[in-house]
Amino acid sequence: MLRQPVRLERLVRGIAAGSPLPVSVKVRLASEGGDVNVREVVGRLRAAGAAAVTIHGRTAEARYSKAADWRLIAECVEDNAEAGGGMPLLGNGDLLTQYEAHGRMAQSGVDGVMVGRGALIKPWIFKEFRDRRTWEPSAAERVAVYRQLACFMKEHFGDDAKGRRKAWYFLPWHFDFLSRYRPLPEEEFGERAAAAPLMQTRLPPAPEGTAPLERLLAHGDPSVHERVAAALWEASSDAGAVAALTRLAEGAELAALAR
Repeated sequence: MLRQPVRLERLVRGIAAGSPLPVSVKVRLASEGGDVNVREVVGRLRAAGAAAVTIHGRTAEARYSKAADWRLIAECVEDNAEAGGGMPLLGNGDLLTQYEAHGRMAQSGVDGVMVGRGALIKPWIFKEFRDRRTWEPSAAERVAVYRQLACFMKEHFGDDAKGRRKAWYFLPWHFDFLSRYRPLPEEEFGERAAAAPLMQTRLPPAPEGTAPLERLLAHGDPSVHERVAAALWEASSDAGAVAALTRLAEGAELAALAR
């Protein structure tokens, strides 16, 4: 629809007129292979009656190969203000820490931010943002968070074989993101984040001597993610999950899985 801004405006106008609920829209900078036309698109969405617009600072073609363009998001904010304001604009792209999120809001003037991969890696990023304080959980504290996710899935899908099959579309997959967690204190990484988003920065691996449980939680092998998910699913308590994962981390089985 980004290739046809007039048609998109007509569509949103019709939905907004017929909906008892506010209609928000999320857009990219451009469609795949198309010209960057987000400023026109946002203006048309405003005219159509959109209650809010979220701007993902990349084109469809760029995917994650380039950093999000927050300068262009800021230009959309300026356009919106010149048109009278009133329609909230949210920015999205490369937010991994609360200090990056607050910084992007201040620099661009957006009314709020949306987080994608950052929330998959750090589900507690919303609390960090609210408190303006970075939380650096221990391995055991992260296991408790991850087990809570497993418990939520049990409640939603069911604590039986059928429920587990459904949950398995998500839980092991989620560890492709959760395993990327690294502590990023602002005093150490704040300047780097200002120069280039940490999401797009290659961070150093865990140092030698890292505890086995930490190494396990940072493991990138999907077969290891399967075992971690199984331990969380089967544990009856946070302490039980930590004990099971520690046994896995310290045993010969992990080395065999990683080969």
